[in-house]
Amino acid sequence: MVVQRLFLNFIGGLSLCLGFLGIFLPVLPTTPFVLLASACFMRSSPSFHRWLNQHPTFGPIISNWHQHRAVTRKVKLRGVLAMVLSFSFSIYIVSHNWLKIMLIVMLVILLSWFIRLPVIEHLADQEENH
Repeated sequence: MVVQRLFLNFIGGLSLCLGFLGIFLPVLPTTPFVLLASACFMRSSPSFHRWLNQHPTFGPIISNWHQHRAVTRKVKLRGVLAMVLSFSFSIYIVSHNWLKIMLIVMLVILLSWFIRLPVIEHLADQEENH
């Protein structure tokens, strides 16, 4: 049980660090890493889980996902851009055609799932009703 908690804390911390880097690096997606960190901390550290959910940057990402299974338009746009850029680079550097085809198929599957995610915007980000 202690080993499991340590492992989940380690994975949660690593995911949170990668999510933080994703804020600044366009090819590293923030949302999946923050959600993974939240799931790990939920099972291993209630105090970290509470802190993460109340964080001004990461909290809304987690709330949108848990309440609506949705992401903001900005997150979706950054995610699509990151996927296309990173897969394009991988396809470019791979020398075997069968690997290129496999990467293209993976990209199409991943994009088709990601693009279908519902979009939700914060009420504070929207104009008031006319």
